[in-house]
Amino acid sequence: MKRKDYISWDEYFMGVAQLSAMRSKDPNTQVGACIVNQKNRIVGIGYNGFPMGIDDETYPWESEGEFLNTKYPYVVHAEPNAILNSTVALDHATLYVTLFPCHECAKLIIQSGIREIVFVENKYQEEMSVKASMRMLEDAGVRLRQMPSVSVGLHRA
Repeated sequence: MKRKDYISWDEYFMGVAQLSAMRSKDPNTQVGACIVNQKNRIVGIGYNGFPMGIDDETYPWESEGEFLNTKYPYVVHAEPNAILNSTVALDHATLYVTLFPCHECAKLIIQSGIREIVFVENKYQEEMSVKASMRMLEDAGVRLRQMPSVSVGLHRA
């Protein structure tokens, strides 16, 4: 008889997104993303961090101060990293992401062909960026679903 306590596809893919977030070196916000095709195959993963070749020891991680002295002009979000890491067309794919996408990420998600976003947290829902994101995603017909965080069962020594 097969096990009955196995995790769902949603839990599995969100767990991969959460595990990806653990790769982020951002001291304040760690975000992970996992893109899945219609056959439940992972086709892209990513997390927030600096672009390849940028020294994360010399660039700022601060979230306050003069714009060029903060992380904001330099960090690539998890969603574009997952899209760029994909090697296949993303038409009708599902994006699992730990934090609701900003307006810049929403544009890339829509343009890539992703049709569903499953997210855990929307802590910036009152920000103009997220309001713009929500508007574009809804108008583009991208399905939005929120789910609880998944316990990935990793323990660091």
